[in-house]
Amino acid sequence: MAKGPKRPTRDEFELEELGERLVEAKQEGTELLLTIWAAEERVRGVITTLDSRTKKVHVEYMGSVTKVPFMDIMKIESPY
Repeated sequence: MAKGPKRPTRDEFELEELGERLVEAKQEGTELLLTIWAAEERVRGVITTLDSRTKKVHVEYMGSVTKVPFMDIMKIESPY
């Protein structure tokens, strides 16, 4: 059975840096633009929860919450 493209692997340093940026943005209430692996559209919003149990990042934008798996976040940018 053929599988789809594999998620690119990243080293520990990259993942740690990504995590630190997410924590900082959550604490400051900063709006972010997240590039998600295998997603057509990027996710925009403010991080409301970093769920260590499910390893998902909860992003709220205009009253709607999107739950993104941490490992699927490829890039973090400012929307401005």
